[in-house]
Amino acid sequence: MKYQLVVFDMAGTTVRDEGLVARALIDALAGDGCTASFDAAQALMGYAKPEAIARLLRDAGLESDSTRIARIHADFVARMLDAYRHDPRVEPMPGSEALFAALHAAGIQVALDTAFSRAIADAIVTRFQWCERGLIDALIATDEVAEGRPAAYMIRALMAQCGVGDARAVVKVGDTEVDVREGRNANCGLVVAVTTGAYTRDALAAHAPDRIIDRLDDLLPLMQAGDGA
Repeated sequence: MKYQLVVFDMAGTTVRDEGLVARALIDALAGDGCTASFDAAQALMGYAKPEAIARLLRDAGLESDSTRIARIHADFVARMLDAYRHDPRVEPMPGSEALFAALHAAGIQVALDTAFSRAIADAIVTRFQWCERGLIDALIATDEVAEGRPAAYMIRALMAQCGVGDARAVVKVGDTEVDVREGRNANCGLVVAVTTGAYTRDALAAHAPDRIIDRLDDLLPLMQAGDGA
């Protein structure tokens, strides 16, 4: 079966932001009296951010009621919107735009899914003009589905948007363990982890993706070698 759709994560996979997500999460928590380490925040990359906030609050022995989580998340969103609109460290991951174009040239659709809210996702896609330039075909955020990663809702929604009926024709690419689990839960034909983001090669290997790559340039040859079989 030929691959028809590649679903990419955003931060750490197709977007390079020098750890701004984890730092924004830490700062938003600090504003509400919770101290979290960079490593602890980084370990939760890929999860829906309200869930990550709840986990970090509980790890600190603090109350994680819905009101508090919503307040911290609103602060986080404000910080991320500012960073993704203006911070010069935010840029497309090397090789990402060329890969999107090459996939399209091969007749394969490109989609993004993310643990961010739609507002944050739109900020980065607007900044890079990925829709206007025809580089992506679809985008979905965690607040647009019933449940975020590792559940399969985002991938299934993207399949519906892109007219792909068989998950074996879908490739999932991401930099965290929940990206890998999401691809597995969606029964994707190929689940690829990339070392450009939150997790090391060894940490990714522990979650048994089909392949691990160190740069996005390695993806298309890998797909062509497999030919969707």
